[in-house]
Amino acid sequence: MSRASETRWVNPPLEGTPITSERYTSSDFMESEWEKIWTKVWLLVARTPEIPNPGDYSVEEIGSESFITVRQDDGGIRTFYNVCQHRGSRLTFAHEGYTNRFVCPYHGWEWAKSGILEQVPDEEDFPGGSPCGELSLVEVRCETHAGFVFITMNENAPSLQEYLGPVWDDWEQYHSEKWTRTSAATVAVDCNWKVPQDNSCESYHLRSVHPQGEYWIEHDYKQCVFDWCLEGHNRMAIMMGIPAKSLIEKDLRIDDQLASMLEPWGLNPQDFEGREFETREALQKAKRAMGQDRGYVIGDLVDDQLTDAYHYNIFPNVTISYSGCEYVSMQRMRPHPTNPAKCFYDNFTYGAAGSESDAALAGKGGKEWLSEGSQREFFTYGDRLMNRRIADQDLSIVTGQQLGLASRAYAGVNLLAQEDRVQRFHDVINRYLESC
Repeated sequence: MSRASETRWVNPPLEGTPITSERYTSSDFMESEWEKIWTKVWLLVARTPEIPNPGDYSVEEIGSESFITVRQDDGGIRTFYNVCQHRGSRLTFAHEGYTNRFVCPYHGWEWAKSGILEQVPDEEDFPGGSPCGELSLVEVRCETHAGFVFITMNENAPSLQEYLGPVWDDWEQYHSEKWTRTSAATVAVDCNWKVPQDNSCESYHLRSVHPQGEYWIEHDYKQCVFDWCLEGHNRMAIMMGIPAKSLIEKDLRIDDQLASMLEPWGLNPQDFEGREFETREALQKAKRAMGQDRGYVIGDLVDDQLTDAYHYNIFPNVTISYSGCEYVSMQRMRPHPTNPAKCFYDNFTYGAAGSESDAALAGKGGKEWLSEGSQREFFTYGDRLMNRRIADQDLSIVTGQQLGLASRAYAGVNLLAQEDRVQRFHDVINRYLESC
């Protein structure tokens, strides 16, 4: 059974929005996006397992804004603008940590986890009496689902469940609320934020950019299920844990990556010589038989969700990819505050309870990130690699594309039908730009 085939989305008609150069290069277009998209939608800023205890917090920058998401004493989560209400200083430049209170580095004003001002040096000099207990940080709406923390700057936005639409039910089946971070990297890249997001909205590039994947994931788009919904998001379900059909006339074999998928589940790669296309079904049976005992929560997943890649593009800037029942990866593209030809690319991975045994496979067949650890790293593209083969390969093409998009020779895209999700992404952008 296939979850995607059984739960097709609405797939509203495409509108054919012109995908022109200005969308990637114009400061005016960038400013319009900020006012009409970024400040109106729900944005992913954190994971609940990363801030498990009262006082644990994470900080995220989106464009020119910075947000503090902090666990409260009652177990709830709240998010505030990272702005002291005295004279506007950022309260913290840390990206995550623990604190009993946020102390402004400028004049030492102290703010509680709840956002309330607790202490002011020389408060007796304050005209009209002390503002402690009265003044508070500016809060933004915050909701969670599947362990992901979303915020919105829009007081009139729908609920997160309404915003996610059919995505909400799909994610609920994985029970990923407690999946923990296994790697985290933030890369400054010389391209517009939409360039890597466009790339994430199509599988056409798999054969040329990720040729090694042919041995463990289907590359033929005709074997995939593509969907997009009224809420603006899209989904791709692609068979994984099996060689691509295209290998029949090439070098069909079990490579290291596919072996690293089989071995944790007690399957011997050598047993599948001559019957390579049986690996996916064998993996599904093994996971169904052993998963629960190993700590996986898989009772709500249908068989294809146990093995396949379910790839969600959450408008505007997040890609969430569930890799079977074991891992989920998050790619987030954040706009530069002032330059439309730059962005920040985040790549995080999270493992389910039960996936810890895969750490022994670090360095084998594309699982290099297992040895990286959960500490978040920051660097500029070109200084080093993320040590995640697929993500590094994706970034290898985006700077060149940005240069071409800025050329006078670029007259607009000529999309194939299998790139319809790219078209839909830009249709939704225009829907927001034209609605305000």
